[in-house]
Parts: sequence; structure tokens; C-alpha cells
Amino acid sequence: MADTAASAAGSATGVARGRRPAVLPLLGRQFRYQNLLFWRNPFSAFFTIAFPLMFLLLFCSLQGGSRLTERGDIRFAQFFTPSILVFAAISATYVNLATSVAIARDDGILKRLRGTPMPGWLYVAGRVLHATFAAVLASVIMVAAGILLFHVKLFPHLLPAAVVTLLFGTLSFCALGLALAAVCPNGEAAPAMANFTWLPVAFISSIFYPLDNAPQWLQTLGGIFPVKHFAEAMQATFSPFTTGSGFRWHDLGVILLWAAGGTIVAVRKFQWEPRAANGGRRRRRRGA
Repeated sequence: MADTAASAAGSATGVARGRRPAVLPLLGRQFRYQNLLFWRNPFSAFFTIAFPLMFLLLFCSLQGGSRLTERGDIRFAQFFTPSILVFAAISATYVNLATSVAIARDDGILKRLRGTPMPGWLYVAGRVLHATFAAVLASVIMVAAGILLFHVKLFPHLLPAAVVTLLFGTLSFCALGLALAAVCPNGEAAPAMANFTWLPVAFISSIFYPLDNAPQWLQTLGGIFPVKHFAEAMQATFSPFTTGSGFRWHDLGVILLWAAGGTIVAVRKFQWEPRAANGGRRRRRRGA
């Protein structure tokens, strides 16, 4: 696997000797390579697309026509479709990046890639670009299923806010996923850490059900994390009661703050070499 990744990166820099490789073609090849790896891994594709879609079909089939008095008597399907869209987007970015990058580091793939002529930042950019693509693809599938099966309505004047919110959210959780991969002690712990730091927060972030009538301490706790702000900003773009352009600037601001924090941690802590058992960088033996 490491040889394949390194050779792919090396071939991505295949230009005439003495000429500097163009950035966009290299980024495009990295994107195609990550896309190929994604679809060859059935578990990634399942938990990114099929798993959220299963939740959408199950919950909306059971109570899609019911009304939520907490949200102005809105239909449950109209509330839950953007919620599960957020669930799919975070799975495609935060969970997938944290897990795959940490495992690639432990397997020595990142170290081999670092030894190729391709700039390291370009590899990370290819990862982020593909994660964003997977999040957008999963979001489109969720919305299409909601419209076709459960009569979810779109509001044209709110679509720009929905697109901007989705992009802000996916980029923020890409940064947080890379940050978690950077601080994760090893690849084996990455899936557990990603799910432990994400799934409990999802239940207190108004994704599966609105928590408007929940205890104040629970609402305050959920408001600390970016998941709730991402979910509520997206839900507002699907609500018939939203006035104006639909941009929730407070929620978007919190999302950007978490993105900045995740970027700082990822840049400062990111490592290309596998870590030793104690979590530090493996050191070469003297005289090896």
C-alpha cells in the first residue's frame, strides 16, 4: 500500500526535467487517487453515504409526517433532512480524515509520500478536496431522497445560505479531522477517538431531534461545540419560517472559530513519520 501511494505521488510529479510541476494537475491527480481509494473501501462509502441514508429512510418513514411544535409546527421530514445532511457531511470529513490519515501515518505511507518530489501540503489539500467532495455528494443524495420520498421542500431564496453553510461546515470539520489525526497516538485508536468525540455530541446538538425544550445546561453544553451550530444553521435554510437570506452569522462565526483552532493544532502537531508505542516519533537507530 505504501509503495502504491508513493509511486502514485511520484508519477503525479512526472514532468519534464528542469520544469516545475504545475499545482492544479498535481492536485487533480491527488484528488482522483483519493477518490479511487475511497470507493475501493466499502466501509468508507457505506458509513459516509449508505449509513446516513438508512437513518433518513428509517426516521422519516416512522414519523416523517408528524409536526414539531418546538420549531413552529414544521414537518419532521423537513427538519430531519438537513439534520442528516449535517450528519453525513461530518462523517465524510471529520471521521474519515481523522481515521484514514492516522492509519496512513502508522503504515508508513505518509513518510514515503514525504520522500517524493510532491509538496506535502499538496497531499493534504488533495485529502481535504476529496473529503469536501464526498460531503457534498452525500448531502445531495440526502436532499434528493428527502424531496423524492418525503416531499421535502427547497426554498430558492435560502439556497445560497445552504451552500455557504455546507462549505463552511465541511471545511471546519476537515480541519478538526486533521487535528484529531495529528494528536491521535496511533491509527488503531483513531476510529474510537473519532466516534467518541463525535457521536455523543451529535445527540446533544439537535440533529436527531430538536432540543429546544431540553434543560438549559444541556442546551448550553451543546452550544459549545460546532456540531449544533452547523446543524441549526443548515436547518434554518430548510425552514419555511426563516426570514431574510437565511444566513445565521453567529453560527457561522462559531464554526469558523473551531476551524481556526483545528487548523492551528493540525499545523503544529502534524507528523509524517510513524509514532512509537509511547506516542512519540520513532527514532532511527544509530548506525542503521
